[in-house]
Amino acid sequence: MNLEHWLLQLTPSPSMLLLLVMLIALTESLALVGVLIPGVVLITAAASLAGHQELSAYWVMLAAFIGAVIGDGLSYGLGYRHRDQVTSMWPLSRHPEWLERGTRFFQRHGTLSVLLGRFVGPVRPIVPLIAGIMRMPPTTFLWANIGSALLWAPAYVLPGYLLGRTWQQWLTVPNELNPWLTALGVTIVILAILFSLVRHHAYPDGLLYRSLAWLTGHLPHGQRLWHALAPQHEDEPPLASWLLLLSSLTALCAWTLVVLHADGPLTIDAQLNQLIGTLSLPILAGWSQVMAKAGDTLGVLALIAPWLIWLLSKRHYAALGHVLGGLLGIAVLNTLGKEVIGRARPDVPDYLAHSLSYPSAHTSTAVVLYGMAATFIAQSMPRSQRFWPYWIAIVIVVPMALSRLTLGVHWLSDLIGGALLGLVVCSMINLAWLRQPRRQLAPCPLTLLVICSLALLSARLLWLPPI
Repeated sequence: MNLEHWLLQLTPSPSMLLLLVMLIALTESLALVGVLIPGVVLITAAASLAGHQELSAYWVMLAAFIGAVIGDGLSYGLGYRHRDQVTSMWPLSRHPEWLERGTRFFQRHGTLSVLLGRFVGPVRPIVPLIAGIMRMPPTTFLWANIGSALLWAPAYVLPGYLLGRTWQQWLTVPNELNPWLTALGVTIVILAILFSLVRHHAYPDGLLYRSLAWLTGHLPHGQRLWHALAPQHEDEPPLASWLLLLSSLTALCAWTLVVLHADGPLTIDAQLNQLIGTLSLPILAGWSQVMAKAGDTLGVLALIAPWLIWLLSKRHYAALGHVLGGLLGIAVLNTLGKEVIGRARPDVPDYLAHSLSYPSAHTSTAVVLYGMAATFIAQSMPRSQRFWPYWIAIVIVVPMALSRLTLGVHWLSDLIGGALLGLVVCSMINLAWLRQPRRQLAPCPLTLLVICSLALLSARLLWLPPI
């Protein structure tokens, strides 16, 4: 008996599986218990089994929603009715810092803490309990509980559910595609590591910084050059951004000359396009459509609207201007590039009629959008942790770019050109930002802004066509 058959025999019936999802969501939200169980792992596993059995995703999300509402409700009731005894109960009696953390979170965010806390692992099971102890009005808690569960259920259920529906299909990827996937993975990892190393050594105590300082000191007029490259602010020297600008601009010019000289798709473009055309993965087409909508003009507006409003409300006018300048700049450069180069797409659906191919606007815009976000976030973090926002940005941008290939509306060389153009604009925006000291953007309601962006993006994906 193989592993698949063995797992299928262990899988509960559909009704029992829905009950299991509800119980996991309930327990994971329950005070004193939820802090001790790996709820995310369990609910992902249960949702994967549900997807493998082809249960309706709506029923699975409904089960998780009901469990989450009941779990938070029980936690709230416990705190509301037994506020004096809660702190002496195990495990809170052994870990008073959990209550302290939840109390600080509640005091900072007020009513929104119930909505935000469900998405913040360390305080998720504690916040409803604190809301009860602090005597939040029951009606207010009820609406916050229902609203947060409506957002939480799909966010936690759908990844596991989709994994269960598609894992067998992904295992049947044609062998001819394996070298391409391997080359893509190796290239991305090497470039990401190289980028991280350059940034790390572009600080005053880094090898690259000290080597360039020595070199320019021995060149004619080198001091003037070094004055342009040297850090104007100790916290975030512009040397790394200058190097990124010079390297990406050089690569963009060279790559564009290659595309112009070919006067059509490159050999690798035609080979990969033909290979992707042989794939028969329904989930791939659906995923590509979602990425297409998320990366077009309406998708970008949905993502950035809450952040722009927050920047405007906090009078961070410089940051607001740089973000808008980067997005408007890449839009203009994409339009000019397409018109000047005039490259035809491999396939032209109705909504892309009269639209050209090089460079990929989805790719370049994604690089600018998430690259600028990573830059602003990284500058508020300790230097040793600043690589994380950039790696997360890469994880988001790469699938969005690849979706243009699977939809058949771009060549591979379009994506490369778009990525390079996006890096050019990103580095220029960062250099403009670093020209003078800026007011810190922190503290920022990061969780709330992310939830608002995802809610607007979900509405765009569900109700508006691609443009």
